[in-house]
Amino acid sequence: MDAETQTYIDGIAPEHRPLFDRLHGLILRAYPEATVVLSYGMPTYRVGDRRLHVGVWRHGVSVYGWDADAGADLLSRHPGLLSGKGTLKLRSQEAADVTDDELTALVRASLGPGRPAN
Repeated sequence: MDAETQTYIDGIAPEHRPLFDRLHGLILRAYPEATVVLSYGMPTYRVGDRRLHVGVWRHGVSVYGWDADAGADLLSRHPGLLSGKGTLKLRSQEAADVTDDELTALVRASLGPGRPAN
């Protein structure tokens, strides 16, 4: 991870850091070879040609570049996560309702080999 990305992560507000760390850990457990860089002003996980962007905002964590099919499955159980086209908004206080298995499935579908490059 480059210094710029580490600075972003080090600057995450304490109330959102556990949620970011949770998602960061799930991504790296699923894809330990992922490269983490800053893109569009947020940490971006790259596996081959695929990307998953994870930004921290006032509400918590937003995920961009996720697989729509896997997202549809997740959203059927948690419809409140969708925030505009292509944005999953995980509010820190509601994230406990989303399981690690659900998030890992989204990560695998988004960064996995069957997904078209973004």
